[in-house]
Amino acid sequence: MAHNSELMVDPRSGFCRSNSVFYSKRNPVSLPQKEFIDVTTFISSRPHPGKTAFIDAASGHRLSFYEVWRAVDAVSSCLADMGIRKGHVILLLSPNSILFPIVCLSVMSLGAVITTTNPLNTAREIGKQIADSKPVLAFTIPSLVPKLAGSNLPIVLMGGEGNTPAPAGVVGSLEEMMRREPSGKRVGERVNQEDTATLLYSSGTTGASKGVVSSHRNLIAMVQTIVSRFSSEDGEQTFICTVPMFHIYGLAAFAMGMLASGSTVVVLSRFEMDEMLSSISKYRATCLPLVPPILVALVHSADKIKAKYDLNSLQSTLSGGAPLSKEVIEGFAEKYPSVKILQGYGLTESTGIGASTDSLEESRRYGTAGLLSPSMEAKIVDPGSGKALTVNQTGELWLRGPTIMKGYFSNPEVTTSTLDSSGWLRTGDLCYIDDDGFIFIVDRLKELIKYKGYQVPPAELEALLLTHPEIADAAVIPFPDKEVGQYPMAYINRKAGSNLSESAVMDFIAKQVAPYKRIRRVAFVDSIPKNASGKILRKDLIQLATSKL
Repeated sequence: MAHNSELMVDPRSGFCRSNSVFYSKRNPVSLPQKEFIDVTTFISSRPHPGKTAFIDAASGHRLSFYEVWRAVDAVSSCLADMGIRKGHVILLLSPNSILFPIVCLSVMSLGAVITTTNPLNTAREIGKQIADSKPVLAFTIPSLVPKLAGSNLPIVLMGGEGNTPAPAGVVGSLEEMMRREPSGKRVGERVNQEDTATLLYSSGTTGASKGVVSSHRNLIAMVQTIVSRFSSEDGEQTFICTVPMFHIYGLAAFAMGMLASGSTVVVLSRFEMDEMLSSISKYRATCLPLVPPILVALVHSADKIKAKYDLNSLQSTLSGGAPLSKEVIEGFAEKYPSVKILQGYGLTESTGIGASTDSLEESRRYGTAGLLSPSMEAKIVDPGSGKALTVNQTGELWLRGPTIMKGYFSNPEVTTSTLDSSGWLRTGDLCYIDDDGFIFIVDRLKELIKYKGYQVPPAELEALLLTHPEIADAAVIPFPDKEVGQYPMAYINRKAGSNLSESAVMDFIAKQVAPYKRIRRVAFVDSIPKNASGKILRKDLIQLATSKL
């Protein structure tokens, strides 16, 4: 990258006129210069004063950093003996557990590739991922073995000791592997930073699910970004892991990033509000990462929660998945005045890194996704003309930096349409960057409603609907129409006791927007469907709306 001194970079926005690139205002991350290093070795060699790495929230069982690295050494030796080599793919099908990171780190230390999948997926969905990624071995828990029944994969059981007899296909247990004396003299193949480390399947909000290929270099840069954001100046940190480790957010932060910073991670096997809150007080947690719906619930039930749980240890909360509204940020700041709200924006394709707010003051730029992450560059590109735009102009956000994926797995066509030859990733998010370098996401490019050639962002209408005192939640989708192409339709979840009418909803919006943005159809529902990270499942609602046509 050209040094900023040679470029005319505006220090306020980070925008450079000569090449239309926005540069990050944060200090760049330092990356190892040597060509051969894997992410596991990189993390394990970082000095820090931490003692306990992981705690199982339910049982209180702890793993020290020493035990984690000893286990990783033992398990990778066993895998090598089983014939696992650089480039082999290993499937991990498991809910969150303190053993999840040990599997990931062991596999990656050999230069083998970890692919994760959601335990809620059906056998058919998991079968599709297996057919695509071609793993040679699977790690799973006893209750999920049936989901791998048709795959003929050799299986290593996690937490399944004492289960006799072992189900068909089981070749060993993780606990047994962890007890092995580490060999100490294992000479594996050298792992290059450019080698593939993980193969995560992106949620498929844009059509079919695709395998995202991330390198060791991508993960090392991600670890460095996370460590720089949570430096030890706040003392030793204890995080509650509420997010799934099979997802980039959980894998990046909790199976890897926090381990490098010497923080303690308290692992919940599944998300449960009461268990999360009691774990905060039991383990004196300092940081709570979550998705927006949980944050909203914490604000709504704040008085009941504070009466029942001691949350005094909490210093910050970290929200990802979707930007928070002004109401939620202010409501939270009022109810929990000593807890900072931090936000993050990233994609599986950018290894979970992209933008963040690192203080309450930054989060108070309401609606922002934050400032560009360290070493990240951005462009705002007009989707029609392909021209790079300047400050305060809306276009598609393109990102370039050390965490951007290598590409989609065995899918060169989609890779070429998403990642250009100079390393720019097209995020599919419609954004603008303001005078101070803050990124604002207007909508998903693919979710824009096209009304008579006008583009209507559903998120804008959803935000307006949520300001109505009788509306608890809302989603807006395109409804097909022969005359105009598509028009906005709203799904509304009314607050208890409200009998708001369809026409009242339409009038409420019509007063506030241009005619082409008006909502022309309304349906009332008990809840708005959302995925695990809080994003509205618009395609489910589109199906619901159009199934009656």
